[in-house]
Amino acid sequence: MTTDDLPTRTEAVRALEAQFGELINRMRRVLTENAQRVSPGMLPGAYKVFTTVVNRERISQSALAEVLMVDKGQLSRTARELEQLGLIQRESDPDDGRASILSPTALGLERLAAARAPQEHTLMGTLRDWPLDDIHNLTRLLHALSAGALPGAEAAAGTGTPASDDRAPASQSLLDPVAPA
Repeated sequence: MTTDDLPTRTEAVRALEAQFGELINRMRRVLTENAQRVSPGMLPGAYKVFTTVVNRERISQSALAEVLMVDKGQLSRTARELEQLGLIQRESDPDDGRASILSPTALGLERLAAARAPQEHTLMGTLRDWPLDDIHNLTRLLHALSAGALPGAEAAAGTGTPASDDRAPASQSLLDPVAPA
């Protein structure tokens, strides 16, 4: 990048940041609404814990705390609440009897599917007329941005679409502030 490109690039990044702000606000509303549909009174943070357990299928409580970057004590209380609601189940870790493995229950999966249905139809409706290549490209670009990678690096490496668990540590994300080169 030349210094002549800096003002244009800065303007483009600021416009992107504004759109991310709008998207984040919308996602907060969606998460709050979904949490309420799963269980009235559920807070968005508990919903995030629950959906992460669902997405991982089985996860140790300590690994979940690390993934979500939350306090283990707070996570323990939230997991207990989700367990009392019948949304997740806890079992002893066979490798470490002191640790717990969390997994969703059938009731939890059913409630989550019902909670997500309105937004899934909205997203499908919004993207219905988008070319499939544009949807794939947006997915690829968002993954590269969140992973701190250059777009197309997966294709150049011959890996195709990146796996969902192939994430760079947050400290390497392109969303983190960096000093100019």
